[in-house]
Amino acid sequence: MISYTTQMDAAKKGIVTTAMQVVAAKEKMAVERLRELVAEGKVVIPANKNHPSLDPEGVGAGLRTKINVNLGVSKDCCNLDLELEKAKRAIELKAEAIMDLSCYGKTQAFRRKLIDFSPAMIGTVPMYDAIGMLDKDLKDITADEFFQVVERHAADGVDFMTVHCGINRATAAKVKNNKRLTNIVSRGGSILFAWMELNHCENPFYEQYDRLLDICQAYDVTISLGDACRPGSIHDSTDAAQIEELVVLGELTKLAWEKNVQVMIEGPGHMAIHEIAGNMMLEKRLCHGAPFYVLGPIVTDVAPGYDHITSAIGGAIAAANGADFLCYVTPAEHLRLPDLDDMKEGIIAARIAAHAADIAKGIPGARDWDNAMSTARADVNFPRMIELAMDPEKAKRYRETSAPESEDTCTMCGEMCPMRNMKKILNGEELRLK
Repeated sequence: MISYTTQMDAAKKGIVTTAMQVVAAKEKMAVERLRELVAEGKVVIPANKNHPSLDPEGVGAGLRTKINVNLGVSKDCCNLDLELEKAKRAIELKAEAIMDLSCYGKTQAFRRKLIDFSPAMIGTVPMYDAIGMLDKDLKDITADEFFQVVERHAADGVDFMTVHCGINRATAAKVKNNKRLTNIVSRGGSILFAWMELNHCENPFYEQYDRLLDICQAYDVTISLGDACRPGSIHDSTDAAQIEELVVLGELTKLAWEKNVQVMIEGPGHMAIHEIAGNMMLEKRLCHGAPFYVLGPIVTDVAPGYDHITSAIGGAIAAANGADFLCYVTPAEHLRLPDLDDMKEGIIAARIAAHAADIAKGIPGARDWDNAMSTARADVNFPRMIELAMDPEKAKRYRETSAPESEDTCTMCGEMCPMRNMKKILNGEELRLK
């Protein structure tokens, strides 16, 4: 029997893994075609060997657009029970991935509990955990200690990790020499930038990239190459720093593939609508078709409290033009840690964007859901419409809180309902409108 280290290693050797079989069935794709895409790096299946509860998902070319939910504790909001409740609710709402972005205290117990019960893939940003886990000032943390944190997360069972390898000294110089309105807004990227400035050293994850890849290979962790220079305002999008980092990430992608490490690329950020399609093409070109994971993009900076909407607009455009993975944004973005209601709003907005993009991309079966809903509407079958709704709970509540005189109408149109009247006329039924 041929042995393998990672999903990519297996795919290159012609081996179809159990995870590949599960993903191929979900995606209605021939398993051999999926294996080829994994071998080429155009699809990733984040599946840490230490995550036994995982229900595998694929991210990349020809597959449904996936969504990620961020959660985790901070110093000001440190309720682990609430974050676990959020995780369970996110799974119920069909999020394919959860990122634990906890940045306060000793978070390993929470992370392990999350991995133990979650069928969704789990991601982390080890840099967030470094200061709390090591209990040291940033300047005093050594490169070896950064790698210890990464290995701890990998051993715990994390399926993908965001590591900001592309913010090297040259990229940092672009940030300093090209004035931005919002500087670096990536939390992990800003921490590494500060560490480099304080210690006058190169980014250890760039300088010792092979060491990072060895850890990822050992546990089959998918590396999500973080965009430290993602734009934090529409003013800063597609600038020199963002593009410089993207070029570096493309080079790092090829090095990871040589070691059979699966790779995703992270992208913007805030970006005006007319720039999104071009950015998607640029990423796919410069990063050799690797799956693209975007935060939003948020298409205007002036809607705090409604950024689940600004990001859904950008996310739909991005995914329709090649992005493979959408990180949800909640109404609380830029304002506070989201609560359960915020989280739900963000998930539904991201799912709408992902599904709309899948229709545009021609993903097999994507239109079937819409056609079923349209059939229910033509039949004036409200129970079926509610059943098919992306959020049946909300649809049912709206229906019940405004009852019509006739059950085959709603309180918007009443007896003038075109669906009801066309159905009656075409069925040869008598129609009387008062």
